[in-house]
Amino acid sequence: MILIIAEKPSLARNIAGAIGGMNKRGSYFENREYIVTWAYGHLFTLCDIEDYTGGEPGAKWKMDSLPCFPNEFRFKLRNSADKKPDEGAKRQFGVIKELCERADVETIVNAGDADREGEIIIRLIVMNTLAKDKPFMRLWLPDQTDETIISALSQMKSESEYDNLSNEGFARTYIDWLYGVNLTRMATVKSGTLLRVGRVIVPIVKAIYDRDKAIENFIPEKYLALESKAETNSVELTLVSKYKFGQNSLERALLACERMNEAGAEVTSVKTKNEKLNPGKLYSLSKLQNFLGKKYKMPMDESLAVIQKLYEEGYVTYPRTNSEYLATAEKDKVKRIIGAVQNLGYPVKFVDKKTIFDDSKIESHSALTPTYKIPDASKLTEKEKLVYSAVLRRFVMVFCSEDCIAKKTELQIKVGKYEDFTVKGTVILEPGWTRFDDSPKAGKLLPDVKKGDKINIAFAPKEKETSPPKHYTIETLNNYLKNPFRDEKKAAENEDDAEEYKAVFEGLELGTEATRTGIIGNAVSSRYIDLKKDVYRILPGGEYLIESLIRMNISMDKYKTSELGKALKAVYRGDMSVQSALELAKAEIYEVFSSSVNDPESVLFTGAFGDPAGICPVCGREVKKGRYAFRCEGHSDGCETRIPTYLCKREISLREAQELLQNGKTEKLTGFISKQGKGFDAALKLENGQVKFAF
Repeated sequence: MILIIAEKPSLARNIAGAIGGMNKRGSYFENREYIVTWAYGHLFTLCDIEDYTGGEPGAKWKMDSLPCFPNEFRFKLRNSADKKPDEGAKRQFGVIKELCERADVETIVNAGDADREGEIIIRLIVMNTLAKDKPFMRLWLPDQTDETIISALSQMKSESEYDNLSNEGFARTYIDWLYGVNLTRMATVKSGTLLRVGRVIVPIVKAIYDRDKAIENFIPEKYLALESKAETNSVELTLVSKYKFGQNSLERALLACERMNEAGAEVTSVKTKNEKLNPGKLYSLSKLQNFLGKKYKMPMDESLAVIQKLYEEGYVTYPRTNSEYLATAEKDKVKRIIGAVQNLGYPVKFVDKKTIFDDSKIESHSALTPTYKIPDASKLTEKEKLVYSAVLRRFVMVFCSEDCIAKKTELQIKVGKYEDFTVKGTVILEPGWTRFDDSPKAGKLLPDVKKGDKINIAFAPKEKETSPPKHYTIETLNNYLKNPFRDEKKAAENEDDAEEYKAVFEGLELGTEATRTGIIGNAVSSRYIDLKKDVYRILPGGEYLIESLIRMNISMDKYKTSELGKALKAVYRGDMSVQSALELAKAEIYEVFSSSVNDPESVLFTGAFGDPAGICPVCGREVKKGRYAFRCEGHSDGCETRIPTYLCKREISLREAQELLQNGKTEKLTGFISKQGKGFDAALKLENGQVKFAF
């Protein structure tokens, strides 16, 4: 017997349906050759710190157990939301364990989702049974159609072929635990507020924080632009000079416009050609989410849930892909999909081009496409129709049998001896694939002129204002996370995406296609960021998170996250061991704990929430560190003694607060910054329980 363990019940049903002739027996299907059972995603989870230290589960977090670096990571059956054992997980694992250990089961098959997470979900289950030594195979499914399932069953490879993928999955899991558990507990203990600190969530929130602060602090500057709008041959042409003038330089701007208008403008070159325009590439998950967010304001978690449902129904290929290309080995499969799409009445034909089929730009999965299994539109929800239609239309555009022909014109215009202008226009002559594009670009109409013709100009100063940066949208945040180091302008001008794929395969991205949506969702549900329509904004909770981490010297910027991302990719390629990747993470975390603000032996140690600082000089009660200040326990009875934890952009250390309470003053302290942004030094003194500067 062959036992197939699917990651989810829906996949188990699809596998059993494709095999056929199977009888359902409780939590599994069975016939004479196969048994198909299922997990519910992660049945196992990493142990908590208390499992290693012997502490009481659920006890209040304390600094004395941190940092925790397990010699060997251990897993346990997951708990439910109320921290109690998950009886459903326990029961289903019992079923799977019994099936694995059945004497007639000779081979076990990992049918987790075709990614690193699915890989380790099923491995962990089998590792916790007594069947670890039985032959172990991998069922790799790019989609869930019957044909693909049957074909994949006949082409299964040994599970050992996927060891590098498994190693990366475990390394990623361990590293995320090290950061998340150690730094979340540290930040929470020190602040008195639950602060979720993760390897990816923090740089995401930080990016939105930095952008919103840049917008908030932006001071617009007015300037004078030289602009001409005038008709030539009944077509208005706009020319904008590269020269700009200050707001108070109107006379100089007017003089410049006068001289340019007197000089006149002449066409020095006309280039016109009819050209075949190529459609965009097929969708990766993030590019599809960008489109759905921009056009329909669909949040990423919602779009992923819909596309996942369509995948589980067999209508589209595996969604969590970072590629916009197809594998060369898939050409026959694509021909069958084209046949199914032709039956819907779309003008498509098979095209074999490097812009479509390119193995060098595929890591694990090809681009998103429909399958040959076409859904009944009447049975889809409105959101499912929108998402499926987007995938289908992009496929039709890429394989469209009708070319898009456009007339492209480029004019070179010279304005006397002052400036040369290049103006480009495109007019669509034959729409071709653009009929299926939701956002075709309208062509720019240019006047009908030839070399030597005069162009009418009317340059005049126009007051303009510099613009602040724009808030992140679903599209721009996704693009940033895919490569936080790329030059967006240069990337937009460059049609060759080789550098973009090189960055992804090196691990420069923040998060992955598989995890990014969930992490952003966690940031939203944690009230760190907000999503309205398709625009992200920082919330007070996110500001507090980032500013608290800065004060604690916890740096989780894009550089550190990307370095770890590169290490994980090295594990995937077999160039680095899991342990070596873990050592990098441990070194970073140890550095955080040993920094001056977190070292109890340092004069700059900031302490933790609830730490006693001394006795109140006003009422004699104890003063303890709170979220925003060291406060007297008698504050509920009216005592107003209060020492801010953060004063003029400088953290007040526990030792400095103790000195204030004991002596009524401190030595001269450095590092204060005034409202005008100037640094200054001053001692602090305590008068009637209130802190004042002593210069």
